[in-house]
Amino acid sequence: MKIKFTKMHGIGNDFVVIDAYSQPVKIDGAKIKSIADRHFGIGFDQLLLVERSQLPNVDFRYRIFNADGGEVEQCGNGARCFVRFVHDKGLTQKDDIQVETAGGLISLKLEDNGQVTVNMGAPHFALQDIPFTAEKLALTYTLDVNGFATTISALSMGNPHAIQIVQDTEAAPVEIHGPIIESHPRFPQRVNAGFMQINDTHHIKLRVYERGSGETLACGTGACAAVVSGIRLGHLQSPVKVSMHGGDLSIRWDGDGTPVWMTGPAETVFEGELELSDTEA
Repeated sequence: MKIKFTKMHGIGNDFVVIDAYSQPVKIDGAKIKSIADRHFGIGFDQLLLVERSQLPNVDFRYRIFNADGGEVEQCGNGARCFVRFVHDKGLTQKDDIQVETAGGLISLKLEDNGQVTVNMGAPHFALQDIPFTAEKLALTYTLDVNGFATTISALSMGNPHAIQIVQDTEAAPVEIHGPIIESHPRFPQRVNAGFMQINDTHHIKLRVYERGSGETLACGTGACAAVVSGIRLGHLQSPVKVSMHGGDLSIRWDGDGTPVWMTGPAETVFEGELELSDTEA
């Protein structure tokens, strides 16, 4: 059977979005991986399934799958695209939306100027919440990366992140060290590896090697994690502009126990149809 999809992006982080709210959709990891192929499929960083939530006072549920077919907990740029999608498809008229994800509940708002603001929830630092293996809780940790002692901050934004400060993001060994950090044994559920360059207290540059997708043009949860890390270390002050290869995000955070707020754009690229076998849909 054929299922309609929408191709979207949030500052270059691209998605295939499928409406599983109005119709039942079942899709397996092998099919997701084939759709993600940029030569023989459609190509995307993540696939988003929009579903009904079973929780009271929650508008939607959405599931996130990486290009390798694995399901993950959270995606900031995907959350913004999600809001535009449900509005454009007439699934809601509300500007403020409560959404269920595998990483927890998030609040999203479609702004008058078309930008989307997402309440990403409070960051988590407890080792078991990331999860990350260390002797004790600390602001930074030393990680052995290909024989180099690398200083990182480790935290969760609903998904795990390892953030390191670099002098120049363009010269950083993202392609070499990114996959090593992603699959490092001290992160039992793997991790998103962020490389942060601090320009000033309100502006950083960032590259992220994402778990299951490789380096992407932008990473919303990575931007949030980098800003939180920089503020905790005393290098940054809220709000912070995060510049990535795909564009800029604005991140606000008022400190421990408070939510991280992310604002940025979401764009529709094109629409089409997918062929799913009877066993998938």
